[in-house]
Amino acid sequence: MPGLWDAHIHLEKYAQSLHQLDLELPSLQDCLARVRAAAAHASPGEWILGHGWNQNKWDRYGTAADLDRVAPDNPVYLTAKSLHAAWVNSRALEAAGIVAESPDPPDGYLGRREDGAPNGLLFEGAMRLVSSRIEPPSPQTLAAWLRTALNELVAAGITGVHDFDGPRCFQALQILREQGDLPLRVLKHLPHDEMKKALALGLRTGFGDDFLRLGNIKLFADGALGPRTASMLEPYSTDPDNYGSLLLGRDEILRIGIEAAEQGIALAVHAIGDRANREVLDAFEALRTWEVEKTTRPLPHRMEHLQILHPDDIQRVAELRLVASMQPIHAISDMTMAEEHWGPRTRWAYAWQSIRRTGASIVFGSDAPVEPPNPFLGLYAAISRRRLDGTPPEGWVPEERLDLSEALACYTWRPADAAHMDRPAGRISPGSYADLIVLDTDPFEMDPRELAGLSPVGVMTNGEWRVRAF
Repeated sequence: MPGLWDAHIHLEKYAQSLHQLDLELPSLQDCLARVRAAAAHASPGEWILGHGWNQNKWDRYGTAADLDRVAPDNPVYLTAKSLHAAWVNSRALEAAGIVAESPDPPDGYLGRREDGAPNGLLFEGAMRLVSSRIEPPSPQTLAAWLRTALNELVAAGITGVHDFDGPRCFQALQILREQGDLPLRVLKHLPHDEMKKALALGLRTGFGDDFLRLGNIKLFADGALGPRTASMLEPYSTDPDNYGSLLLGRDEILRIGIEAAEQGIALAVHAIGDRANREVLDAFEALRTWEVEKTTRPLPHRMEHLQILHPDDIQRVAELRLVASMQPIHAISDMTMAEEHWGPRTRWAYAWQSIRRTGASIVFGSDAPVEPPNPFLGLYAAISRRRLDGTPPEGWVPEERLDLSEALACYTWRPADAAHMDRPAGRISPGSYADLIVLDTDPFEMDPRELAGLSPVGVMTNGEWRVRAF
C-alpha cells in the first residue's frame, strides 16, 4: 500500500515527550506519585518536565500546592494533553517571577486562587511565562532525539509528515537531512512568531526539496476543548458565562495573511470552536478576494482541526479551496467531553463526512504528542467513531463515519498532494515516489476492530527499505 502520512504532528514536542514523564494517567494521585518518584532522583533545582495530564478524567485540576508537596526542591512544568495548558509548582512560578500582581498576557491567562494569587495553572499564551525559563535542547541534541522519534514513526508506517513546531526543530531536521538520516518526508510549517524572519529572508511556501520543504505560517485563532478555551458562538453547556478564548479574529488574520501572501507564504490556522472557525473562514474569504484583485497565485491555505463548525459553514471550506487538516483520533478521545461541554452541537463535531461531501480536500493526522501517532488507530477512529472498547456500538454520530477507502485517501495521496512536491507521492503508480508499506493482512478484509492493531512488516521511502521483516 502507499506509505501513510501524518498531516498534523509536533515533531519536537513528540521527540521531547519520549524523554519526559508520561502523565496520561487515570487519577491526580497517580500523576503526583510519578512526579514524586522523578523528584527523588533529580538534583536540587533541576527541572522536572512531563506531558499528558487531563483534568477531565480527574475530579479536579491540580494545583501548585499539590506539586509543592511532592517536589519541594525542583521547579516542575507539566503540559496538558491538549498542549493548551500547563501545571506548575511554586518553584516554577518563582523562576518566572509570577506573583499575585502579575497581569495576564494578551493571548492567555493565569489560573488564580480566590485571593488573586497564582494557583499553578497556565492557559494558552501564559504557558510561555514559565516555558521560556527552561533551557531548550540544542539543535544537535534535538536532532538525536528526533532520529529516535522519526524511526518510530517510520516503523508505524508513516513515510511523510506535516510538522508544526518551531525553528529549532527546523534546524534539527536540516542536520538530519545533511547527515542522510531523515527517513521520511517533512512539510515544515513555522509559527507566526517566526514570520517576520521568514519574510526578511525571502522564504516562500514550497521552498526546499521533497524531503524537507517549507510549508505555511501557523496562527492560533482559539484554544482547545479540554481547558474550554475553544471559541464558541454559544457558551459552553457546563459554563454558561464561558464562550472560550478568541485569540485572533477575522480582521487580524486577514492583515497577517496579506502580509504573508505578498511574499508568497500561505497560512495554516488553528481553529477548534465554531466561532473561531467562522472567523477564520471569513478571513480566508476576504484573503481569496484580495488574491484575485491583486492577480496573485492562490496560495495553499489550510485550517487545522475544525473540530466543530456551525452547519452554515460546512460548505465554505470547499468553496474557499482550503485544506481541511483534521485528526480522527480526537473524536474517540473527546466524545464524552464534547457532549458534556457542547451538548447537541456535537452533531457537527469532527464532521468528516459532511465536509468530504462538499468536495473539500481533507488530510488526516494525529496531533502527536496530544494523541498517539499510530496511523492505524486514526484509520480505525475514522471508519468506526468508536472507542477501542467498541463503544458506542453504532459509532458516535455515525453519519460522519468514512469508509476505509475514503479514510486512506486522507492518510496517503491527499496529504502528499498538500505538500506540493515535485513528483507524486501517496500512490503506487508509475512516476510516483517509491514510498510504500507492506502489511501481512489486507485491511479491507479484516474486522475493523482489528485495524487499530495493524503494524507494517515493511516500510520503504524513496526506494529504500527502512523496515523489512519478511
